[in-house]
Amino acid sequence: MLKTRMMHPEILGALASAGHGSKVLLADSNYPYSTASGPNAKRVFLNFAPGMLQVTDVLRVLAETIPIEMAEVMTPEHGTHPEIFLEFTNILSGLELHPCGRFKFYEAVKSPDCCLVIATGDERRFANLLLTIGEVHH
Repeated sequence: MLKTRMMHPEILGALASAGHGSKVLLADSNYPYSTASGPNAKRVFLNFAPGMLQVTDVLRVLAETIPIEMAEVMTPEHGTHPEIFLEFTNILSGLELHPCGRFKFYEAVKSPDCCLVIATGDERRFANLLLTIGEVHH
């Protein structure tokens, strides 16, 4: 029996085998999951139907499960900040978001450090978030 709210066996397994500096992608429904992710990434599909699950739903549980050292977002070419960025910041207790252009973001996710890609049904634009796992302090 687990004490965490996280119950998904594939996600728990990927997180348990990850370490400090490993990256986790939470991706919206438009993300190219199979062509823009790293060679070591476990792919978990939570995109059951349009709008289900949302990236923010998954983020809330992940933020309770792993230490998060850094969060990178894919930014629009026109330089504005989508509303979802404020939601990310609120869930991540004010952790600063690091902006990346689309192709720089894809390259970061293609890194061998990316251990997990979680596909969601989130239809909001730019609802992609790349998390870097921090250190566990006891």
